[in-house]
Amino acid sequence: MAADPDRYAVFGNPVVHSKSPQIHQWFARQTGQDISYSKQLVEEGQFESAAARFFRSGGKGLNITMPFKLNAFTFADRVTPRAERAGAVNTLARQGDGSILGDNTDGAGMVADITANLGWPLDARRVLVLGAGGAVRGVLQPLLSEGPGRLLIANRTVAKALQLARNFRDLGRIQVCGFEDLAGQQFDLVINGTAASLAGDLPPLPEGLLGDGACCYDMMYAAEPTVFLRWAREQGAQACADGLGMLVGQAAESFFLWRGVRPDTAAVIKLLRQALCRGQVPPVG
Repeated sequence: MAADPDRYAVFGNPVVHSKSPQIHQWFARQTGQDISYSKQLVEEGQFESAAARFFRSGGKGLNITMPFKLNAFTFADRVTPRAERAGAVNTLARQGDGSILGDNTDGAGMVADITANLGWPLDARRVLVLGAGGAVRGVLQPLLSEGPGRLLIANRTVAKALQLARNFRDLGRIQVCGFEDLAGQQFDLVINGTAASLAGDLPPLPEGLLGDGACCYDMMYAAEPTVFLRWAREQGAQACADGLGMLVGQAAESFFLWRGVRPDTAAVIKLLRQALCRGQVPPVG
């Protein structure tokens, strides 16, 4: 009698639009792994009990989406160094001894998308990051590990960006400023880490911000180019990309943590992009 497949899931609220089940099932087919993956709506205040039940019943791993990444951080028995840096956990994995390991794969997923899928170098480049919230905090360690020549965080509230710089200063120099201080500066890569573009809003960015051959990356994604990416095109960016590859990349990092196999993200990004443009995510089978 065949054994039941290993069980995984994504917890969130809301979670109905999560693409994680399709992504991980595509990964499983591609790598020959026998898993099942579901999504579960978790009510506020119920994360710890729901996660405990999942693992008690034999579940192997969880992806965590908003608003539970801080809950997952405290739920884990121990966390990886990158999760410690991020102050949040998006992946939980049951270990051989029954303990729960917490990881944060967001930054690694973004850097892999930028360097491997898009082929944009980060070393010695002038990098501007817009925003200083949790999304940015989660990607700073992987970004710094690539050795950018300059890393500047611009945020409406400079004090919040300063706190981030202090928290990561042992990994490399981070400069900070307000949006109004960007005038006259140029960058090779601009990363939008604010969620404003999904609401059709754009930080107050000056003309001439992009250097020759500059690229722009939005950590958010949508079926149509975000307002930030439209601005980037108008400013003459050489290349632009949204965060769909980051979504798949962070999922691949989770899959590798769980299964010890690294899937091909490019093929899954292509499938997901086609589905997104059609306004749907197709079933795997």
